[in-house]
Amino acid sequence: MYINWCRVMELPGKEDVMAKNSLHQQMPVLLTKSRFRRALECPTKLYYGEQPNYANQSLEDDFLAELARGGFQVGALAKCYFPNGEDLSDLDADAALVRTKELLRQGKVTIFEAAFQYDQLLVRVDILIKDSDRYQLIEVKAKSWEPASDRFLNNKRTGILREWEPYVCDVAFQRVVLEKALNTNNIESYLMLANKQASAATDGLNSKFLVVGEQHKVVVSPDLTDEDLANELLIRVSVKEPLDFVLAKGEYHGQSFEGYIAVAVDALQKGARLAGRIGTVCKKCEFHCTPQDDINGLQSGFRECWKEALGWQDKDFGDPSVLEIANFRNADKLFAQGKAKLIDTEEADINPAPDGKRGLSNSQRQWLQITKVQEGDSSPEICIDELREEINRWTYPLHFIDFETITAALPFTRGRHPYEGVAFQFSHHVVQEDGTVAHAHQFLDTTLGHFPSFDFIRKLKEALDSDDGTIFRYSAHENSILNLIHRQLRDSGLSDKDVHELCTFIESISHSTKGSEREWRGPRDMVDMLELVKRYAYYPATKGSNSIKYVLPAVLSDSAFLQEKYAQPIYGAAGGIPSHNFTDWQWIQKQNGQVQDPYRLLPRMFEGMPENLDELLSESDSLANGGAALAAYAKIQSTEMGDYERKELRAALLKYCELDTLAMVMIFEAWQAAVRS
Repeated sequence: MYINWCRVMELPGKEDVMAKNSLHQQMPVLLTKSRFRRALECPTKLYYGEQPNYANQSLEDDFLAELARGGFQVGALAKCYFPNGEDLSDLDADAALVRTKELLRQGKVTIFEAAFQYDQLLVRVDILIKDSDRYQLIEVKAKSWEPASDRFLNNKRTGILREWEPYVCDVAFQRVVLEKALNTNNIESYLMLANKQASAATDGLNSKFLVVGEQHKVVVSPDLTDEDLANELLIRVSVKEPLDFVLAKGEYHGQSFEGYIAVAVDALQKGARLAGRIGTVCKKCEFHCTPQDDINGLQSGFRECWKEALGWQDKDFGDPSVLEIANFRNADKLFAQGKAKLIDTEEADINPAPDGKRGLSNSQRQWLQITKVQEGDSSPEICIDELREEINRWTYPLHFIDFETITAALPFTRGRHPYEGVAFQFSHHVVQEDGTVAHAHQFLDTTLGHFPSFDFIRKLKEALDSDDGTIFRYSAHENSILNLIHRQLRDSGLSDKDVHELCTFIESISHSTKGSEREWRGPRDMVDMLELVKRYAYYPATKGSNSIKYVLPAVLSDSAFLQEKYAQPIYGAAGGIPSHNFTDWQWIQKQNGQVQDPYRLLPRMFEGMPENLDELLSESDSLANGGAALAAYAKIQSTEMGDYERKELRAALLKYCELDTLAMVMIFEAWQAAVRS
C-alpha cells in the first residue's frame, strides 16, 4: 500500500532548539520559521507549541515521516551541488550568527544554514549564495516538481495553490528577515525541489546517503563520485511570482503577511494565546491527548479550544463530532450553524440521494453514519442481496493481494526518477471453493541499492498465473502500481520477450489508468474490496473510516463466524491455515470482553518509538495504511543498522503485509457467512 506525504515535514523544532540553546535564552523567545509555520496553520498552535504541559503528537512521527519522504537525503544531496559551501549546521544559533556575519564579509560565498536575526525574528537559511551585493536564498524541500506542468498560482492567478502555500510562506518568512537584517531587497528566492524529469546517472545513489546516529545525520559515502552527481536530480525553481503575491496580497488570519508576523512576535513575547477558529482544520491538530498522555497528566489543546468555542464539558467529547463524517466537505458550514455533533445534524445538512449505482451512495452512507449515532444503533448495515450477487460472480480460487511500495526522493538505480514508485513487497492469500484458506506467496526485497519492481512483478505473475480465479485488492493503489510497472517495463532494457510477457500479465489483471498511452481492461481485472465496503457494508465502530485497519476490528467484533473460527490457534498450525510468518497463532483475543485489534497483536515496527506510532503513520484513509511499512523500508535502505535489527524489521514487515491480505480474507468470510445465513 502507498503513502503520499503531502504535508510539510521538517525535523521537530530544529530552529526552536537552536534558538533555545543560544545565549538568547535569557532574552525574549524568538520567532523562528518552525514557530511561524505553526502560527500560520492555526494561531493558537503558536501558544501550545511553547507549553511543555500540552501533548504534542507531531513530535512523535516527524522523524519517520521525513525519513520516508527522503528529506534528510535531499538536504544532503543539495549541498553536494555546491562543493565550496561552508556548512554551519552543527553550530548553535549564536555561533552561526557570528560565523555568518564573518563569511558575508567575503565578496562571493556559499553558506549552508546561514543564520540571521532581526529583532525577535530568527531564521536559518538552507543555502545562501552571496555574489557581490546580490543574494540567492534557496529553501530545500523534499517535494517533487514537474517542470512541464507544475505551477504555484491557480488558473485565475488570484491565489496560491493550497499544496504550495506552506512552502512559499516558508520562503517568504525568510525573505522578510533577510531583507531587514541585510538592509537590501536584492534577494532572489528559490525552492530547490526534486525534479521529476531528471534521472539518476548511476546505480546505488540512494544508499550513498545514509542516515545514522541519534541525531539522524546524513553521512555521505566516500564512494560518491562526480558521475553520481552528473545528472542533477534537484531543480531550483524561482518563487518570485508567488512570493510577491504573498507579501503584497496575501491575507493570513485577518492580517497581511508581515502584519501577521508582527502579531505572532507580540504573542510569543507575551506568552499570549491567540484565538483560532475551530473547524475542519482541527481534524489534524497535533495538540490532542492519547490515553497515555491523559495518564501522564498532559493537557489537550484541542479540547481547550473546543471548550472555549462551544462551551463543552469533558463529557461532550464522548459524542461523535461532524469531523467524523466520512468524505464530508461541509463540516465548516455546519460549525458556522452551531452544529458540531452528529446528534445535532439534520437530513437537510447531508441531502442523501442515490447516485445511480448499486448500494449506498456517498451521501446515503454519510446519513446512515449519522442516523446510527442518533439512534444509538451500533449494528452494521450490510446490503445482503447486493453482496450475494457480487459473490456469485466470483471465480474460485479467490486471490487476495496487497502491495507495499515507496516513492523515494533519491532513486535506487540508474535511469530512475525522483519519487518514481518502487514495489518492494507483496502478500498473497488464496481461498478455495471449499473454504480452505492459505497464505500462498509473499515477496520482500530490501537489498540496498537494488530496484526490486521487475523481480516483484515476475514473482506476482508466478503466484497468480496458474488459474483464472478472481483477484482482490483493497484500494486503487495496486492497480496504479501495476500501471507504473507497465510503463517502467516498456522503458527498460529487458528483452522484448520478457517485456511482452510481463506487460501482457499486467494487462490481464488490471485496467489502464487515466492518461495512459494505451488502454486495456483485463479479463481478471482486480476487484476493489474498498469499493465493496463503501457500497455494501457500513460498520459504526469504524467511525466513518474505510481503512482496512479500522474495518477489520469492526468486522471481527461483529462476526460470530470469525470469532468462532479464529479463537483457536489454527493460523500457522499443523493441519490449520498455512502461514509463512506465524505459528499456532490465535487471532481472536479478547480483553475485558472486547475483541482486540489484530494489528496491535503484532510486534512493534519501531522499538523505542511511541506506542501509537503505527497508527499515526497510517491513520488517514488518504495514506492508504502503508505508512509504517514505507517508513520501515526507508529505514532499512537509509539507516546504518546491524544485521539483527535489519532481520527483525524485515520480519515485522512480512507479518504486517500478511495480516493485510488475511484481513481481506476475513472480511470476505464474514460477508459470505452473512449472505448464507
